[in-house]
Amino acid sequence: MIEHVLTARRRDLGGFEVGRVLPAPALKMIGPFIFFDHMGPTQFPAKLPRNTDVRPHPHIGLATITYLFDGEIVHRDSVGYHQVIRPGEVNWMTAGRGITHSERFETMREHGGLLDGIQAWVALPHGDEEIEPSFVHFDAPELPEREVDDAHVRLIAGELLGLVSPVTVRSPLFYAHVTLKPGASLVVPAEYSERAAYIARGRVRVVNDEFPPGQMIVFEGAKTAAVTALEATTLMLLGGEPVGERHLWWNFVSSSAERMEQAKSDWRAGRFKLPVDDDHEFIPLPQEPPKPAPEPMS
Repeated sequence: MIEHVLTARRRDLGGFEVGRVLPAPALKMIGPFIFFDHMGPTQFPAKLPRNTDVRPHPHIGLATITYLFDGEIVHRDSVGYHQVIRPGEVNWMTAGRGITHSERFETMREHGGLLDGIQAWVALPHGDEEIEPSFVHFDAPELPEREVDDAHVRLIAGELLGLVSPVTVRSPLFYAHVTLKPGASLVVPAEYSERAAYIARGRVRVVNDEFPPGQMIVFEGAKTAAVTALEATTLMLLGGEPVGERHLWWNFVSSSAERMEQAKSDWRAGRFKLPVDDDHEFIPLPQEPPKPAPEPMS
């Protein structure tokens, strides 16, 4: 029933730590999901320093999803969007042939507060890797929700358990925020070949094993899986169908090694457009060879 158990590894992004789950040494992708960071939970102090912000940086070949449980992030990108991201909302940025964005804590800077959320990346399928960049935002009430097996399910993207998200996706996938009361169970269906559950809060039991926060349970394909909460629990369910092998370097994802090199060259030479109203600074390309590989910037 369980193929892998992945544990979040702490990574410093230069102002706060994240728990990095994907890519992992044992498993690079789950369906099209190639990157998964748990941001926090971190209690920011009042008068938060500006070096906590994630300065402008580039992406190609992927879509990023920022989803918060607590806190706020201010997003700006080179398409022209300026969006405050709040808990329960979906912010889906498609990089395609190339986009830049920043993530700043302007609305939390004065008074501080709790930041807790997930940043995930979805690799685009071969025919869509070079599409035009775009950004969409959905408020929390726009997402479909239902009670299933004593669990509350909010679907962020894709299709699952009879729900369909308004987010346009480019390959078969699902991504859901699930809350369970103590003792509640959810049966994860086997409708996708690759599926996983990340424990953001609480503790669960699968078969005879217990799992704490910060672990991702990767299920066997073609078999249903029952997850039971041992206390109040928050899960992120994710998965889908594979899109094929991908190269991942810094903030770039591509099926082509040559395209990755072009993206590096373009960023180094300043050929990426910077975010609108946020073009006064940027993160330089990391030096090569990257050993270990440079950390993605979310």
